[in-house]
Amino acid sequence: MEERDVIKAAVQVLRDGGVILYPTDTVWGLGCDATNPEAVAEIFAIKQRPDSKSLVLLASDMDMVCRYIKEVPEIAVQLVEVNDKPMTIVYPGARAAQSGAAPDKYLLAANTVAGDGSVAIRVPLNDFCRRLVSAFGRPIVSTSANISGQPSPEDFDGISSEVREAVDFTIDPAFGKGATGKASSIIKVGLDASIEIIRK
Repeated sequence: MEERDVIKAAVQVLRDGGVILYPTDTVWGLGCDATNPEAVAEIFAIKQRPDSKSLVLLASDMDMVCRYIKEVPEIAVQLVEVNDKPMTIVYPGARAAQSGAAPDKYLLAANTVAGDGSVAIRVPLNDFCRRLVSAFGRPIVSTSANISGQPSPEDFDGISSEVREAVDFTIDPAFGKGATGKASSIIKVGLDASIEIIRK
C-alpha cells in the first residue's frame, strides 16, 4: 500500500473508535482518538495498566496543541522551535471533557488527562507520524506497544503477539523508519515559564 492509502485506512479505524499499532518518532505505539474515552479505555485494557496513569498524545503541530490547551506557555513554543530530539511537553490546563461525557472532537477525553488537569503532548519529529495525525485532524494517543511492566519494543519485531492481536489495524513496518527506539524526554512547563525535567 502507498503511504496515502495506509494513512486513509488508519484514519478510518481511528474515527471508528479503534486502536492502531503504529510507528512514532521514538518507539512503536498503541494509538487511538484522544477525544474518545472508550477508545482510550481500550488502550489501558490492552496494556493491562491502571487508567489513573496519564498518557502521551501526539499533535501534528503547535496549532493543534493550542486547540486543546487553554493557554500554551510561551516557553513551550520556544522549546518546540529549537528542539531537534523527541520531546514530550506536559502542558497545564488541558481542554478536556467531563468524565463520562460523550466524545467531543474539540475536547480531550478525561482519561488522557492527569489529575492536576495537565496533559503530555509531543509534536513528532517523523514525517509519516505528523502526516497521520494531521490527516486525522486531532490528537492521537501514543503509548508504547507493550503490556505494562514489560520492556518497550525498540522495533516492530519486539512487539508481543498478545499486543499485535489486540489492535484493530497495524501500520506496515516499512513506514517505521526514523524511529529512535528510545522514549522521548519529558519536560513539564508552567504559565510562569517554569521548566521541570521529568525524564531526560
